[in-house]
Amino acid sequence: MAATRPAGAAAKPLLFARLIKVEHSVYALPFAYAGAFLAQLKTPSLHALVWITVAMVAARSAAMALNRLIDAELDARNPRTARRELPSGKLRVADVIAFTVVSLAVLVVASFALSPPCRYLWPIVVVAFIVYPYTKRFTVLCHYALGLTDGLAPAAAWVAVTGSISWAPVLLFLAVGLWVGGFDVIYGIFDLEFDRREGVRSIAAAWGERVALAVAAVSHALAAVLLAWTGLILGLGAIYLIGVVLVAALLAWSHFDIARRGLARVGMGFMTVNGAVGIVYAAVVIVAVLAR
Repeated sequence: MAATRPAGAAAKPLLFARLIKVEHSVYALPFAYAGAFLAQLKTPSLHALVWITVAMVAARSAAMALNRLIDAELDARNPRTARRELPSGKLRVADVIAFTVVSLAVLVVASFALSPPCRYLWPIVVVAFIVYPYTKRFTVLCHYALGLTDGLAPAAAWVAVTGSISWAPVLLFLAVGLWVGGFDVIYGIFDLEFDRREGVRSIAAAWGERVALAVAAVSHALAAVLLAWTGLILGLGAIYLIGVVLVAALLAWSHFDIARRGLARVGMGFMTVNGAVGIVYAAVVIVAVLAR
């Protein structure tokens, strides 16, 4: 496919929004807010909420930009992704590098505005951003590398509020890792043939669609168990547990819909359902904490 000319300055904000898929913030940001509310079982300070938001937006922007940079050649060879901003030439590599540097700088500033440990822990997040895109070159567990990278969101928000760590944020970290990893396993089915041809590792490419769907279902069931366990550790009541049941029902519906209609017909609809999971969970956490 012939590359198009780089976009003008007026079009770049929209292109960068597409580059980082800003609408996919619903997968991590709500869990960061949930972690902040659960950390002290009360409403965090406005200062903390504002800087957690800034840190999350900056972190996700840097992560997606790095992913696109590292995967640019793969994306160019994949018909599904060849129209993305870098392989199509709508954005230049230099533009995306500059965007990444600015995003990382904002992340560092936000880290210094939060609890003292955040000033020293932010490099762990950046390392995760860099390592994840390479995992698909050598392990089928790449889906869970992505999941655990997103799982840093609630754990980091917990540390940002309390300056410490405990078992509850570890469970949240693992729960989000299994949840995101599970739907990324499903997402990988769309590239099954390409991944096999190019040697890209995924559960679908290694063992086929049926195994991938089964692995995703088990991952989501375990994620729901860990979310419930988090509530028990923190002594949250019925509101929280009912909310976890609702989250589990959303996840189950996604799998039921795929089994009933087939993934080809469901398409990216399963991503919409999974996007609702984060929003519903965060809302339940906030209500449960405020009701204490």
